Amino acid sequence: MSDLKGLSGEEARRRLVLEGANRVPQPRGRLGQIVLRTLSEPMILLLLIACGLYLSIGEPHEGLVLGLMVCVTITVTLRQQQKSEHALRALRDLSSPRALVLRDGRPVRIDGGEVVRGDVLMVAEGERVAADAVLLRGQNLKVDESLLTGESWPVNKAVSGGEIPGAVARGEALPFLWSGTLVVQGEGVAEVTATGRQTELGKLGASLTELDVQDTPLQRGNTRTIRVWALVALATSLLVTVLYGAMHGAWLSALLAGIAVSMALLPEELPVIMTIFPAIGAWRLARTNVLTRRLAAIEALGCVSVLCVDKTGTLTENRMRVEQLHAAGVTLRLDREEAVAGAPFEQLIRFASLASKQRAYDPMETALHAMAGGIREDEPLREYPLSAERSAMSQVWADDAGDASVVACKGAPEAVADLCQMSGPARHAIGHGCDGGAGPARNRRGGRPPRRSHAARCADRF
Repeated sequence: MSDLKGLSGEEARRRLVLEGANRVPQPRGRLGQIVLRTLSEPMILLLLIACGLYLSIGEPHEGLVLGLMVCVTITVTLRQQQKSEHALRALRDLSSPRALVLRDGRPVRIDGGEVVRGDVLMVAEGERVAADAVLLRGQNLKVDESLLTGESWPVNKAVSGGEIPGAVARGEALPFLWSGTLVVQGEGVAEVTATGRQTELGKLGASLTELDVQDTPLQRGNTRTIRVWALVALATSLLVTVLYGAMHGAWLSALLAGIAVSMALLPEELPVIMTIFPAIGAWRLARTNVLTRRLAAIEALGCVSVLCVDKTGTLTENRMRVEQLHAAGVTLRLDREEAVAGAPFEQLIRFASLASKQRAYDPMETALHAMAGGIREDEPLREYPLSAERSAMSQVWADDAGDASVVACKGAPEAVADLCQMSGPARHAIGHGCDGGAGPARNRRGGRPPRRSHAARCADRF
């Protein structure tokens, strides 16, 4: 990287002041706004009106009780908002990645919020990309973009102006890195093109803040009920006041009688019930680590009976598992989580795991480790990573006796065959075995075939 100098410290500070920190602005509900929004709800207005009416007719006890209910409602709303914002802020701080950039020609590890446009960003396996960038240099770089796309398959990345053979047909081989995505394989050097709100992740977050919050069906029903009963109470109160005053001539008593009738007709308990029970639901959800920013979400969640999802691609669990094994001319399908029986299959999964990295970020390697029952506690003696010349990786391990080394490799069929110096018939056999098991798996997945990896081993004595 001798020809890459990156930004100077002074220029980086200038851009940081000019363009702002590399963070997506988070809207915060101010105390006054939350209180006003709560007081403007029809149910709370009903309580306030009832409180005022009770005080006007000389019933301070009843008025204070309703006023206390209003205070409880506001307190619960503020407390729920505060807890949710605090938890979300803690999650944002936890997920804020640190970045390795070039400043004045030297690599410097900085907070992700200090990355600016034009920085030379260095990414490696297991790191999250701190900002949108274009890949300048890279080696076997794969990125998990499920945060943006929902797809669990890692995406191959090519250097700007370069190409990954065989990847274009799948829409890959692009040089763009997106903020928040995870590097699962390889390493690279990229130039930052956008930070903060200008990143794709920032634009997505900004669009979510612009969504209009609509009332739930229960809220609309309560508002309609309160309006109807308020009109009925008002009409009845006026009628009683006029009739009582006309018949007895005591208009003050008539007014008090009309107010008393209206208080009897108003559904004062409804606002209290609609506040206390959602608060209890939010508390129960919080015990299961589910955040509730608005109490109305409790009702919306409870009304869900069918969830319809529409997206490009497939709905996945964002994880992979071993579905099929092929060894010694025999194919074993794993339709469920089950133990692998038989020496050929046990050796296959063992050495496939040994050929995978110990600290795996690739979902395929994670699935291989899970099938093998975990990873070894010791470290490999040597590692030969994937390269552009050979699409296979190998790791050298010491055997249990310590007097020999075991080499485990995995990768594309042709690469494994070359490493094992396999003959023509043997090459044809592994190719036929791989193709023979692809059809049913493709049909079960509804279109996209499963990812395949071949594994092999050899032992050498020193």
